[in-house]
Amino acid sequence: MTASSVLVAIVIVPFVVSVATFFLPVRMSKPLTVATGIAVFVLSAALVPRVLRAPIRVGGTLQADALSVVFLVATAFLYATTAIFAAGYLHLEAGRSGTRYGRLFYSGINLFCWAMVVAPVVNGIALLWVAIEITTVISALLVAIDDTEAASEAAWKYVLLASLGLGIALLATIVMYYAGTATFGPAYNLSYAKLLAGAHHFPPAAVRLAFVLAVLGFGTKMGLVPVHTWLPDAHSEAPTPVSALLSAALLAICFYAILRFYQVTERTVGSTYPRDVLLVFGVASLLLAALYLLRQRDLKRLLAYSSVEHMGILAIGMSFGVQLATIGVLLHVLSHAAAKGTAFFGSGSIVRKFGTKDMGRIRGGIGALPWSGPLIVAAILALSAMPPFGIFRSEFLIVSGGLSDPHDAVAAILIVLVTIAFFGLSWFTSQTMLSPDPRPGGTPDKVVGTPDQVVVTRGEPSVWIVVAMVIGLGALLVLGVHLPSQLSQLLDQAARELGGRR
Repeated sequence: MTASSVLVAIVIVPFVVSVATFFLPVRMSKPLTVATGIAVFVLSAALVPRVLRAPIRVGGTLQADALSVVFLVATAFLYATTAIFAAGYLHLEAGRSGTRYGRLFYSGINLFCWAMVVAPVVNGIALLWVAIEITTVISALLVAIDDTEAASEAAWKYVLLASLGLGIALLATIVMYYAGTATFGPAYNLSYAKLLAGAHHFPPAAVRLAFVLAVLGFGTKMGLVPVHTWLPDAHSEAPTPVSALLSAALLAICFYAILRFYQVTERTVGSTYPRDVLLVFGVASLLLAALYLLRQRDLKRLLAYSSVEHMGILAIGMSFGVQLATIGVLLHVLSHAAAKGTAFFGSGSIVRKFGTKDMGRIRGGIGALPWSGPLIVAAILALSAMPPFGIFRSEFLIVSGGLSDPHDAVAAILIVLVTIAFFGLSWFTSQTMLSPDPRPGGTPDKVVGTPDQVVVTRGEPSVWIVVAMVIGLGALLVLGVHLPSQLSQLLDQAARELGGRR
């Protein structure tokens, strides 16, 4: 296949499958969704060596360069692993897997993933805004799909805040368009190449305003403080596959949108201004998330605040303006996708086994879950930047880049706040998963606890969940121990596209 046909297939196939799964029985939708997720990931990976030679363009609508492919690969990987996880998760939904719920679920998941893989490959900030708007509509419906009062409330809050944020992001797009009229006249397209070519001649005041609006607007869906408040509720109440996609893929796609505005702003006004804006939002997000992680009892809310933490790390990493740190940021996008997806898959296994998200009622997790228990402990350690996983490597690069900057105090603040977040995550690990196995000797197949804790039998809810988690951890080890050469070249080229000092 040519590079153009691969790009077109990535855009078309998930949409066709989303329509098909709305009408097909669930027993057919399950393998079809898994096959589609794997196919999209393989096709996305096939673009890596091709964009290293030159950007790929299809008409004036689609474009893939090194930066967009980094985010495409991360999203496609989540598509594949979440599809595998969902095959086991939905089977555990008593009375739902063979009903209209199942058809809506699989159709919605495929449509949501379609919108997220389209976002990084459309050519222009206007089309990018449209793609992210589509993700809002679809994901809000998926958050509310369980039709509980709490889920409906979380979805409504999500719609209100995300719509407000995207309204601000639309204003940012309009202001950037206005900035370009000084160079291109009143009628031109907002393609990336066009904007970057003329950015040196844009009025600085308009570009500064557009960037701040973009960070505030897209930052609402990225989970940056203070516009993050929808995120813990939506992640907590959504079905676990949806939570994984929201946290590990959608937040990164919104960060990608900010980076596209960053590219133009840097060429117009220099790097200092956009770096300072990202630094303010990044430190605020990391600080709040680190403190909230210390007091969480809800398992999925814990992982939600961990996402806010890592989005703050991404923003701070970009604020350093050093190529080494930028490479670390892009590697962090990939590593966080694998780690957070795996952690949410493990949380799904725990919730299905214990029937609760309250960490105060969960004890002896490894004893109850012989496979997914150790795997989620490894995923939490990975999120805490422990070696040999990918997040350790990415944060090491970010901090190293920060320490090479004259303002290296920010790197020290980053280390302190990440350490505080580690204590919050380690409390979960020690209290729920690594606590002593309370099984009495006479009942080796049963885990019991105090009266306020849950009694469960030993065993895995689904082998599909274990498979998805093993794949995620395998990817984390590859990213942490030895990056494939072409992936390393991709990250380096994407960092050069974003600029920054060596």
